Amino acid sequence: MKKFTIKGVLDGFRSSVPQPVKPDQEIVENLRPEHFQVKKTFRHGFPHQPTAVAFDPIQRLLAIGTKSGSLRILGRPGVDAHVKHEGCTAVIQLQFLINEGALVSATADDTLHLWNFRQKIPQVVQSLKFQRERITCIHLPLQSKWLYVGTERGNIHVLHIETFVLSGYVINWNKAIEVSRKTHPGAVVHLSDNPLDLSKMLIGYESGQIVFWDLKTKNADYRCQSDVPLRSISWHHEGKQFMCSHTDGSLSTWTVRQLKPTNVTHPHAKTTKDGEPEPCKPIQKVEWKLSRSGEAYVIFSGGLAYDTTGRTPSITVIHGKTTTVLEMEHNVIDFITLCENPWTSDYQDPYAVVVLLQNDLVVIDLLTPGFPCFENPYPMDIHESPVTCCAYFADCPSDLVPAFYSVGSKSQKKTGFSEKDWPISGGEWSSSSSGYNEIILTGHADGSIKFWDASAGTLQVLYKLKTAKLFEKGRTRSLDSEEDPLAIQLIFLCPESRKLAIAGSGRHVVLFKFKKVESMSEVVTLDISLTAEPVKEVESSSDHDSPAGGNTSGSSESKNNESSQSLKIKTGLQKRAAGFQATLVCLTVTNSGEQAENITALSLNSSYGLMAYGNECGIVIIDIVQKISLIVLNTGDIGGNVDLCQRVLRSPKRQDELKRDNEDKARSPSTDQPTMCLPTLKQVQISFAVFPDSKVDSDKYDSSFQRSRSSSMSSLENITTETISCLTFADSYTKKSDTSPVPTLWIGTSLGSIQTVIFNTPPRGERHAHPVVVSTCNGSTFKLKGCILSMSFLDCNGALIPYSYESWKDDSMESKERNRSQGKCANSRMSPSMNTQAGTGDGFEDRQFVVLASEKQARVVALPSQNCLYRQQLAETHIVIKAEITTLKDNVCLVCYVSNGHIATYSLPSLRLLIDVDFLPLIDLSFQTTKHGIVDPMLSIWGHQLFVNGDTDQIAKTLCFSNRGHGLYLSSPTEIQKFSVSSQFCGELTEMMGDLFIGHDMPEPPKESFFKGLFGGGSRSLDREELFGESSGRASRTVAKHIPGPNAGAESLRERVTTATGEVNLAHQMVLERGEKLSQLEDRTARMMSEAESFSQSAHGLMLKYKDKKWYQL
Repeated sequence: MKKFTIKGVLDGFRSSVPQPVKPDQEIVENLRPEHFQVKKTFRHGFPHQPTAVAFDPIQRLLAIGTKSGSLRILGRPGVDAHVKHEGCTAVIQLQFLINEGALVSATADDTLHLWNFRQKIPQVVQSLKFQRERITCIHLPLQSKWLYVGTERGNIHVLHIETFVLSGYVINWNKAIEVSRKTHPGAVVHLSDNPLDLSKMLIGYESGQIVFWDLKTKNADYRCQSDVPLRSISWHHEGKQFMCSHTDGSLSTWTVRQLKPTNVTHPHAKTTKDGEPEPCKPIQKVEWKLSRSGEAYVIFSGGLAYDTTGRTPSITVIHGKTTTVLEMEHNVIDFITLCENPWTSDYQDPYAVVVLLQNDLVVIDLLTPGFPCFENPYPMDIHESPVTCCAYFADCPSDLVPAFYSVGSKSQKKTGFSEKDWPISGGEWSSSSSGYNEIILTGHADGSIKFWDASAGTLQVLYKLKTAKLFEKGRTRSLDSEEDPLAIQLIFLCPESRKLAIAGSGRHVVLFKFKKVESMSEVVTLDISLTAEPVKEVESSSDHDSPAGGNTSGSSESKNNESSQSLKIKTGLQKRAAGFQATLVCLTVTNSGEQAENITALSLNSSYGLMAYGNECGIVIIDIVQKISLIVLNTGDIGGNVDLCQRVLRSPKRQDELKRDNEDKARSPSTDQPTMCLPTLKQVQISFAVFPDSKVDSDKYDSSFQRSRSSSMSSLENITTETISCLTFADSYTKKSDTSPVPTLWIGTSLGSIQTVIFNTPPRGERHAHPVVVSTCNGSTFKLKGCILSMSFLDCNGALIPYSYESWKDDSMESKERNRSQGKCANSRMSPSMNTQAGTGDGFEDRQFVVLASEKQARVVALPSQNCLYRQQLAETHIVIKAEITTLKDNVCLVCYVSNGHIATYSLPSLRLLIDVDFLPLIDLSFQTTKHGIVDPMLSIWGHQLFVNGDTDQIAKTLCFSNRGHGLYLSSPTEIQKFSVSSQFCGELTEMMGDLFIGHDMPEPPKESFFKGLFGGGSRSLDREELFGESSGRASRTVAKHIPGPNAGAESLRERVTTATGEVNLAHQMVLERGEKLSQLEDRTARMMSEAESFSQSAHGLMLKYKDKKWYQL
């Protein structure tokens, strides 16, 4: 008999009260702050709101500038660099230093920037900001170090590229125009050199004034005036003619030194009755190129007639006598003709046209009849339909990428493209990779889902799933929203079982199963009533046991209800393409035709064969094996208490009676509470009461806890209903007396409540014959401040317990092998320590930790004791937008993105803060939101809270954390930005990036013919250093301000070191040369001495020979 002691009684009292305790054995946490570094890695997609484009014909690189100041440099697939100007000012023009690994950008704040991209990440070398004039045009002649800068005032300045110092040489507008002209010529819109005489520069002014300026004499050599304002000019390679485009849709051809154009045409204008051409839109740009065969290409944008309806933006190509109009889907921003020869004084041999559109990049093949487009290898179509949500899977199963590609390649057969290779082929792709596969899923407004391979720093589309094919075409939009009812709102993919669940704006949920081959099948439809409206009592003769193929209603006959968006499923057998094939569709129905609430949470578990989703009104649990609705749990009376064994009515919501408790404790029901079996219950009300033991106790606590349970500081939150925000299936513990984990569903709400639902699952072999039984809905109840964002589980050693799953099986395998595989247990990715301790030790040892994260705080609770071991305040005045557990260096941590723009990581299970760094301002993601401010000044005290609560849900749908510290977010409506919190990956990032600059030889300049050289018709060179150098003086300091680059100090030190080293080497070389000269002098002196001695000896011998002889004897 057990001995009775007072100490035992006291211990019993202590154990009955939950106390924050430490685990019996301290878990070693290996992650340290030095293991973390938050850094943006790769950006994919089309540059949002492009404004400028440039091309390097030797390096074959394309640069695109945007309105926000972003700069993208593109080469061959895999070569893609993204940088951004400081200040986020728009890029107005780009100019490559051909084949030199440098680029000049002009921004809207009148600043010139010199970029160096000889390294993998381009960097600003230096900048120059004009203080008095606005930059409108820049021009850099080939292999020149002097940049011409045109301004809005009509002046032209000259800038030395290497030093970024302005020359004293200035072309003032009043000297360029005629003395008799009384009006200002306007801004400079064009600058170029004469192809055959580099000392002559062509200046085009906005008003139509054209000036041929002699750089040597500093005078206007020739002037002419067009009748219509000017847009652009293009030279003929012989340098004797040029072509202009104008605002009235005309093209004029001019011969040098003639005052009137030799030809004026309106390519797209019809002649009116008066004999005048009809009004046309401006031709924004024209380019005149010739091939070596003598064929001319005139390419221009715009110029279509005003009164022609239905005309789209276009590019026109006039080749010989043939005019081809190429219609574009979006507005044309700019275009560039790609030529084989970079020298303007020779035949250019054009082969393609790069057209930068408002939302696309098009490259036209000029050498193929019909001018087809090249197939774009870049992921420029992410925004083909607006992105509404994302899912990111790093280190996913290796067989997913080839599986998705195999089914995607069958359906994506594109025709009509050019067969030639993609012409933008510069740079070199890096062979380094992360060593694991990454997949990104993007949901779109048209109901489509795209699967992307994001491995090795690239992004390639694998497969596109269209959910619209499941529904009849006659769908309608919501009256209070312009959103398409098929827009994807939530995505849940089980990579191991290849089951996919999606929730749409039409309040529908679709379950897909992956198949390698096409099939004929009929989709099962379930009509679920998930609204706050009162409904009739559910009869005991419910259709719970109805055949799987029949329609099932969650609360009443489906014929009395209407789906919220009037979505109609295509009935009967339908042909399903290979890939993800729909097996089940759940439609939300209403009684009065009112708008149903959006689905806010979605989850599935292939091992249990269950799927759950919820909204503001409740939660639905679906048996995806038998395709029936198990139970509908209503959250209408939060805080109340009902008998779950009774079928009850839904009562209308009473907002004034919603008394919520914000106690900062984790509570559990009584351990002697009986298990409740609900085999036929189809709809009940879920109670989030803290102590749901008896009616009396419930009333007592309802009367005693009168404080608000709202997680928000704003009293406006008191009128917010409780919404299902997070759903997690797990093998876990719900009672203190549990000795082994059981299948559960953990439900988190927007007000911080956490409830568990327990299931009794039949044996694997009997799964199709017996349904899953909901045994109780009164499991553990916890309470946190703020909306619940994530719920994850750790084993007793602190390792993450992944979800259980059923491995995917190929339906095309032989039936014998399939039956044998079905008999195996589902593969559970639980850690070995978890499985071991599940069946060992006494029944009161903690075997599991649950990590609960909300908008405000995080907790680590031990199970089954339900003791709160650790807690952490994640945000004080702000809220957490996204919180997930990620793996890093074989350890786990909690990663949070906070509304103040910071990313914070916490060690697990201790919740010790590791890093908290400023990463991304929330305002940068506000393009996804619908609210743009508070109009009523009385609500300004809640302004931030309203903005955050109302808009961050959409931001959270497109911001993802994944394994190994990876993450991504939608940086613009057209771009995806990846980032990492791993210092190891950030250290390897440079090796994974492609090389932009590759050394190439510059092609030889055109050789002059004998007759051209003889009669002076050849190209004339120009010594620009003599004209613009020190002899011309320095520009005034008030004109522009020089801004050193971010690495100016290091560059200056490097230059000084290089200079000093060069001087030392020069001195050493001079010493060596002097030594050699002295040695040569010594050798020469010795040789001369030897020759002198020999001469002396010869003279002495000769003297002796003739010494005694008389003169007549000689």
